[in-house]
Amino acid sequence: MFTRKNNQLTPKCRSLFVSEDREGSYRIKETMVYICSPYSGDVRRNIEAARRYCRFAVEAGYIPFAPHLFFPQFMDDHILEERDLALSFGESFMDNCSEVWVFGNRISPGMSAELKAAIRKRLTIRFFPSDCLEDFNANQKGVLT
Repeated sequence: MFTRKNNQLTPKCRSLFVSEDREGSYRIKETMVYICSPYSGDVRRNIEAARRYCRFAVEAGYIPFAPHLFFPQFMDDHILEERDLALSFGESFMDNCSEVWVFGNRISPGMSAELKAAIRKRLTIRFFPSDCLEDFNANQKGVLT
């Protein structure tokens, strides 16, 4: 539960909540989205971007899950077995998400594996370039082929 501060919610946060109870608390929507964006390469920059993408999802009223912000906290992406295990864990989390949101202007090998899993699970996939404006023509550009 989230309790209002000074009896008000900011307009950006208001869309996150679906109902208010008698104590003035709000229930958060239970719509999770899987954030798919590059991690490897310029890791520091990619982490900053992933945080921005998660914030974008929150402001749009969704609960984001970005496995590449979570698993590297205790797993080593440079050890192949741990990387593969982290991708497997991410795919398990994906089962709880209603959509996969793909961000950035390139598809990394890890993202490709995540997209294949999303297609196999028949999840809705949405594409956003780095500026977070949805790209409705991504499928026509051959991104998923």
